[in-house]
Amino acid sequence: MYIKKIDGPRLVSLPDGTTLTRADLPAEDTIRWVASRKAVVVKAVKHGLITRDEAKSKYQLSDDELDSWSIAVDTHGESALKTTALQRYRQV
Repeated sequence: MYIKKIDGPRLVSLPDGTTLTRADLPAEDTIRWVASRKAVVVKAVKHGLITRDEAKSKYQLSDDELDSWSIAVDTHGESALKTTALQRYRQV
């Protein structure tokens, strides 16, 4: 078995004791962004698994989109990434 050479870590430990690997990231061709996939990308960027620029190019995200996900998680938790909750949290 061959391991592909990558820049950066393959695995990071999260504060709750769990680990996050590159295999846990959503596929690059993801079209349907559910809250759990958004949360994984935000965690990966926040904890240094992938860089912000790498996330933006890999998933074709804008600065505003990635910022809004990060702010929503920091302010209201991962449940704020659900589409039904977006309207409620944006008014706060």
